[in-house]
Amino acid sequence: MCPEDESGLDPTHPRYVSLNRRKRLAEGFRTGIVVPEGLIAHGRGEMFDYLLGEVTLPPALIAEKASAAALLTAKKPVISVNGNTAALCPEGIIDLAKAASAKIEVNLFHWSNNRALLIKKHLTANGAKDVIAENPDAVLEGIHHDRGKCHIAGIYSADVVLIPLEDGDRAQALVDMGKTVISIDLNPLSRTSLCASISIVDELNRALPNISRFARELSKNKSEAMKILDGYDNFKGLRSVYHTIHTRFYDLARSQ
Repeated sequence: MCPEDESGLDPTHPRYVSLNRRKRLAEGFRTGIVVPEGLIAHGRGEMFDYLLGEVTLPPALIAEKASAAALLTAKKPVISVNGNTAALCPEGIIDLAKAASAKIEVNLFHWSNNRALLIKKHLTANGAKDVIAENPDAVLEGIHHDRGKCHIAGIYSADVVLIPLEDGDRAQALVDMGKTVISIDLNPLSRTSLCASISIVDELNRALPNISRFARELSKNKSEAMKILDGYDNFKGLRSVYHTIHTRFYDLARSQ
């Protein structure tokens, strides 16, 4: 009989990590945290992770360090959390919020007060404090739909916003409002990646711990954080990701 961990999955399975993420999403769907569309979005993202080799690329590490610097030097940093993010990596979100002294706000494409409360309870059960969720009192400029709802005390007033697994229209709206927008998106061609101020092309569970680690390191040297931000070139990073994918496929084609 195959060994199983507490999730009921076989840890020796070659796709164990991927299966565990899918299990978390499925559980989130059953509890009302994740919507059906979120399951589809995850599959699309996982496909791009295959293209990257399922590793954190050097340009992603650079973007993650710059993100830590941006969060640390912000006056009002906020981490936006949707259903998929809450289901996949609540621990990572909470740890980063502590490391960067950032607020956490539930922000949903498919909005409902009940779902926002469910996500808040899920995050709180994992150790989060003071999660902003229900009864939004503001709307992102340029988004004339429920998905533009947010909070004045959170995203609306933030100067730096981390948006994991975000919709492109809302990412663009945040940029247009003059905010520094940090995206975490495995698709380097998505509207979110293309419009963000800092585009992290990496898997969520790899990216968040890296940002937290850099935040703790840079918290001791704010001048270094400012220097990193001043020297950061987002388009250079995206070009490097494109080049890596191209080289990877070229090498694979030649090896067959």
